[in-house]
Amino acid sequence: MVQAVIFDIDGTIIDSVDMHIEAWKRAFGKFGKEVSYELIRPQIGKGADDMLPVFFSNEELHRFRRDLEKYRGELFEREYLPKVKAFPRVRDLFERIKQEGKKISLASTAKEKEITIYKEIARINDLIDSEVCSEEVKKSKPHRDICATALHKLGNVAAHQVIAIGDTEYDAEAAGKINVRTIGLLCGGGNREELSRVGCVAIYKHPADLLDHYEVSPLASN
Repeated sequence: MVQAVIFDIDGTIIDSVDMHIEAWKRAFGKFGKEVSYELIRPQIGKGADDMLPVFFSNEELHRFRRDLEKYRGELFEREYLPKVKAFPRVRDLFERIKQEGKKISLASTAKEKEITIYKEIARINDLIDSEVCSEEVKKSKPHRDICATALHKLGNVAAHQVIAIGDTEYDAEAAGKINVRTIGLLCGGGNREELSRVGCVAIYKHPADLLDHYEVSPLASN
């Protein structure tokens, strides 16, 4: 029986993937690298520690990685974050999960400040038991660190009693490394083929679709 749910945020409960891609594209251009939207999109869901080496050499990252990340972070906060919205019925889904006595954790590559804003946007502040941000761990998704920390914070809950919910293969990979099953959502950075390939136990279009099919989903109490 599922006792807890670990949610990714960007692309899972918050409709922000396209904005993140645009911010990264502009930041790359600022530092001399023109990269297409199509090449950036498959990398969304990774932390910057794994994403940036795809596009920049070690020498380049040694010279300006910190400045690039600072520029992108400030750009996103200034021009994109005020426009971000939650996907429909996120709060309704969270309320349904809590009604069954399950715990909810947020586990994201976002920074703590961004998570605070996202919780307000989705109106879920009062429904969260714990959260993990990128600043708390050494490595972000697809490494195990964020999900492992989330599981630890949930307390005395075994991995087989937990379901992760995410929108990319990196969410599922990270959860799989701690033996947690994943429900995939198609509203963010991943597609059905990718989510199936990494072993998602079920796939839904978006949070509202999961809520509509809750009784037959892996979340349902048995």
